[in-house]
Amino acid sequence: MTAIKHALQRDIFTPNDERLLSIVNVCKAGKKKKNCFLCATVTTERPVQVKVVKVKKSDKGDCYKRQVAWALRDLAVVDAKDAIKENPEFDLHFEKIYKWVASSTAEKNAFISCIWKLNQRYLRKKIDFVNVSSQLLEESVPSGENQSVTGGDEESVDEYQELNAREEQDIEIMMEGCEYAISNAEAFAEKLSRELQVLDGANIQSIMASEKQVNILMKLLDEALKEVDQIELKLTSYEEMLQSVKEQMDQISESNHLIHLSNTNTVKLLSELEFLVNHMVLAKGHLNALMDAELASSRGIEACTSAADALLQCMNVALQPGHDMLSAVKSQQLFFVSLRENFARKLASHLNNVFVQQGHDQSSTLAQHSVELSLPNHHPFHRDLLRYAKLMEWLKSTDYGKYEGLTKNYMDYLSRLYEREIKDFFEVVKIKMTGTTKESKKFATLPRKESAVKQETESLHGSSGKLTGSTSSLNKLSVQSSGSRRSQSSSLLDMGNMSASDLDVADRTKFDKIFEQVLSELEPLCLAEQDFISKFFKLQQHQSMPGTMTEAEDLDGGTLTRQYNSGMPLPVSSEKDMIRQMMIKIFRCIEPELNNLIALGDKIDSFNSLYMLVKMSHHVWTAQNVDPASFLSTTLGNVLVTVKRNFDKCISNQIRQMEEVKISKKSKVGILSFVTEFEEFAGLAESIFKNAERRGDLDKAYTKLIRGVFVNVEKVANESQKTPRDVVMMENFHHIFATLSRLKISCLEAEKKEAKQKYTDHLQSYVIYSLGQPLEKLNHFFEGVEARVAQGIREEEVSYQLAFNKQELRKVIKEYPGKEVKKGLDNLYKKVDKHLCEEENLLQVVWHSMQDEFIRQYKHFEGLIARCYPGSGVTMEFTIQDILDYCSSIAQSH
Repeated sequence: MTAIKHALQRDIFTPNDERLLSIVNVCKAGKKKKNCFLCATVTTERPVQVKVVKVKKSDKGDCYKRQVAWALRDLAVVDAKDAIKENPEFDLHFEKIYKWVASSTAEKNAFISCIWKLNQRYLRKKIDFVNVSSQLLEESVPSGENQSVTGGDEESVDEYQELNAREEQDIEIMMEGCEYAISNAEAFAEKLSRELQVLDGANIQSIMASEKQVNILMKLLDEALKEVDQIELKLTSYEEMLQSVKEQMDQISESNHLIHLSNTNTVKLLSELEFLVNHMVLAKGHLNALMDAELASSRGIEACTSAADALLQCMNVALQPGHDMLSAVKSQQLFFVSLRENFARKLASHLNNVFVQQGHDQSSTLAQHSVELSLPNHHPFHRDLLRYAKLMEWLKSTDYGKYEGLTKNYMDYLSRLYEREIKDFFEVVKIKMTGTTKESKKFATLPRKESAVKQETESLHGSSGKLTGSTSSLNKLSVQSSGSRRSQSSSLLDMGNMSASDLDVADRTKFDKIFEQVLSELEPLCLAEQDFISKFFKLQQHQSMPGTMTEAEDLDGGTLTRQYNSGMPLPVSSEKDMIRQMMIKIFRCIEPELNNLIALGDKIDSFNSLYMLVKMSHHVWTAQNVDPASFLSTTLGNVLVTVKRNFDKCISNQIRQMEEVKISKKSKVGILSFVTEFEEFAGLAESIFKNAERRGDLDKAYTKLIRGVFVNVEKVANESQKTPRDVVMMENFHHIFATLSRLKISCLEAEKKEAKQKYTDHLQSYVIYSLGQPLEKLNHFFEGVEARVAQGIREEEVSYQLAFNKQELRKVIKEYPGKEVKKGLDNLYKKVDKHLCEEENLLQVVWHSMQDEFIRQYKHFEGLIARCYPGSGVTMEFTIQDILDYCSSIAQSH
């Protein structure tokens, strides 16, 4: 290391007028790189500059190069990592943190010690030495005035002083006078010593000559001391004279301090009194307003609102410590409490009377709405009550018990009122749905038939489900679907419990309009009431995380009251739950009435569940977009479950009817009734569910129905005795394929392909089975020929077999002249005509397939004759053209 230090001093620092004081071999922490050296240096010129220099070995050769230099004054922290254990790692905090790992702990400690000494000698700034042993720093503290920071070399640098120009000139003159100074140094030194002795003697004589002047100076000093003593005596007399004045000034100063203290206390007392008077004294106008409690007029309500706010401010004023111990403050607080309780009692009594009066006034409007599909408007009542909204907010913050009592009373009165209105409204709806009375008749004079309908509909029960709101019109679709429904078969009509004459376009359109009108009336009613509750009772109804309450935390449980009385503010989720609980109690009859109405619509026609599912799904989607946790969204959602169950029940009934279908043993089957019903159902559903939100439910129903159709078609085909199985399968799957191709139902693409495949397979099977072997003997003959060939006999040698020679072939061919072939084909056509039904019109398709199959067999026979009986001249009694003429003639004749 010493050799490296000398090399660095010589090559790098000496040319820059710098002296190297300490060196440490390091590398960067956490990285595998070449080693470098950190050097502590000082400049030889003044002012001295202290630096930390990073030196790295050059890639070319053994020389070193200067890489980075930092001024020591920029160093903030030296972190040695561990003051107890030996650790070669240390950090230097300049403008950023540099992490190093020394080659040894001793080198690291020596370098840090040098940094400490340089800081103490030249900088005197506060560099933080973290995790450095105190012993190391104590050893570095200098013990004498002339102790060097880095040893004798540095001290010699500081003690050396360069000769100035005058000193150099004197030395040159002296040496010129003694030319032998260089050759004879001893003679030169003796000469200098003699001259020094001469100078010392001259100095002593000069001092002795100045003794008289020293005596004169001492005499003058004695006279000055006498003058100083006289001045001190005069100052002492002046001090005695001013002592009495000082005592008087002290008394005046103390008096002024007491006066200032008294004034300060007076100002503070006045400020406290003004605070109490300004904040705890209620204006006379506010006091009269609260005591009179004039709540009937708008002006009186405004005055009471302002007075209540002022009273609340007086009661909630932040008193200073000790104010509550003043008797006047206690008396005023008791007066405020009494005033608040009296006004709160009057306010609660007045609002209860308003609630009761609303029930009486609203009842008078029920008659005019009883024969109309509309609900009474509560907007005027809400408008009048909203004038008291600020007073309700005041009551909520001051007397939560009365506020909760008003809330319960409002729910009790309004629940009874809404129950009457909604039940009357649904009675009119049920009457209009069943058509048992004319619209012009009053609800009060309904005939007995209406009462019977009412009892019947009220006895129906529905499960909880969902409902939503939007006025999407399906009237046009309803007309189309109703028209197609009129042609349904008797089994589908039995499922709806209605006759064909009742299921006309007018009935479907009327049901669709009435059901949409019901939703259009209920939705704004609920939304308006919920908005009013939120504003009047000051409850927040919108937040990102809706909360839930258990039954124990319901309004009747009093948990919200306990929270308020304990000083805890109601959380937002609890306030939203409170709105929902109030809405549930006020509109508790909506869900049962809707379920009864849905049950009635399903009883009138089970296909009404399709209309209700589409409309209510759209309403649910709209309500959930506004507020998924609101009463309307939750209630309509519950009712939607009932509608979905009815829809599923409708699908299940259709599948059950498919399974229960029985066919006649004496008549041909034709197109099965449930296949036709599926076609009509799909057409109706596609018109209703066009652009609907619940398309997925219909797709699931389609899958169940088509599977049921496939299974039961095959079941009926297996049970059929009059009509061949292949005919039943072919005709019905052809009809299914045609239906799915026309409706283009995307979810049934696989079933459409399957239906086409089944139709094609059974058509081919029926053709082969029905055609059989029209040339039976000829077919047996050639089967024998093929058997001989299969046994190994060459085809051209078959004619040499006794049983299959040319004569035998001609004998068999003569048995099938053209007349016999035409007769056989005619009988076959009649047989196929009896099997096939007229609705599907597949006779020509089947006949054309049979013609192709017969021609295929003919060509097969001709091929065998040509290969096995070459050059024999044997041919069939008829040609392919004859077959085409026979088939065409037979088809035209029938």
